[in-house]
Order: sequence, then structure tokens, then C-alpha cells
Amino acid sequence: MSHSRFIALVGGSGSGKSWLAAQLLAGLGPEVGLLSLDDFYHDLGHLPAAAREEVNFDDPAAIDWNTLREVLEGLEGGTAAQLPIYDFATHTRQAETRYFATARVIVLDGLWLLHHAWLREKIAFSVFVDCPEEERMRRRIERDVLTRGRTVASVMRQFANQVQPMHARFVEPQRQWATRRVHSPLSETEHAELLAACLAS
Repeated sequence: MSHSRFIALVGGSGSGKSWLAAQLLAGLGPEVGLLSLDDFYHDLGHLPAAAREEVNFDDPAAIDWNTLREVLEGLEGGTAAQLPIYDFATHTRQAETRYFATARVIVLDGLWLLHHAWLREKIAFSVFVDCPEEERMRRRIERDVLTRGRTVASVMRQFANQVQPMHARFVEPQRQWATRRVHSPLSETEHAELLAACLAS
């Protein structure tokens, strides 16, 4: 018997998934956890720093899916997890891990949470977050410059060469599997309706 029920928030980079995840976390009541797919990027410590910058982080292949699967299956069985801690400035995992307790509901936030059939089967309710390309790029620049040590020019170049092409190839197709679609930013009414749907799922 599963101990945790998973709700997935999927959408493009900068679409507002993390903001929405925080809102749902506050509204779903006690015993709710938040888990981000970003924690599961492959450790690139074996590569020279210059080579790490050439990796396409907007391709699902950049994720350590095996570790994610182990964590989710453990949580389903009622076992707490030790999550990797990813450093986006160096593209490496830190030596320490983060304890993650089991919860009645776990909100998953990530680009490709509906990409794999095995993962879709674990998710009770899923949301695809729509957001215009221009707004997603603006948010991406703001985030990466402030928190990941990037320059505006490098973020814009990456968005054009990798983020948007990979969005079209891997993110957009997931609409077909989502339980519900919302538009970012959400209105108060949309947010209330989504919260009610999550509670009822």
C-alpha cells in the first residue's frame, strides 16, 4: 500500500512551477512535502569546468532518473529519503544529503515529470503550467543571474539555443498527459479551483 500520494507540477523553465508548488504546499494542509526534480541532475564533477558548461541541462537525459525512482518508490513504501543536494554554480552534487520525511501528499515540481510512463503511473494528479515564452525568458534571466552566477548574455544565449528547442521537444508534449492545465500567473479564482481539484484527487 502506498504511503505517499504524488501531485506533479510540470511546465517550461520560468513558467511559475516553483511559485505554484509553494502555494499548494501552504493550501493542502499538514503532512505535505515538496520535492524538486532539480535535485536530481547528474553530478558532473568528473568533467572539467569548461566541459560542464557544454552539457544540455534542458534535456531529460541530464537527470538521474534511477535515483529519483529509488526515492519515490521508498516514499511510496513509507521510507524516508536522503536527497542529493545539487550546486547549479558548479554542476556538482554536494557531499552531504538532505533528509526528506514521508508525507501524506508530496508535491513534485519539475520540467519532465510526465515524460516517462513509469513516473506518470505514480502520479495521482498533474498540472501543466502554461506561460508565454517572453515571460519565461524574463524569469529565467532574473533567477539565473541572481542565484546561479550567470550573465544576462549567457542566459539569453542558452535560452535560444537549448531551453526553447528542448521545451518544444520535451516539455510541450506533456500537455496530453496532464490532469489539468493552468495559465501563469494564476488568478485567485484559478488558484482556488486548482487547490480544490488537488484536494479532491
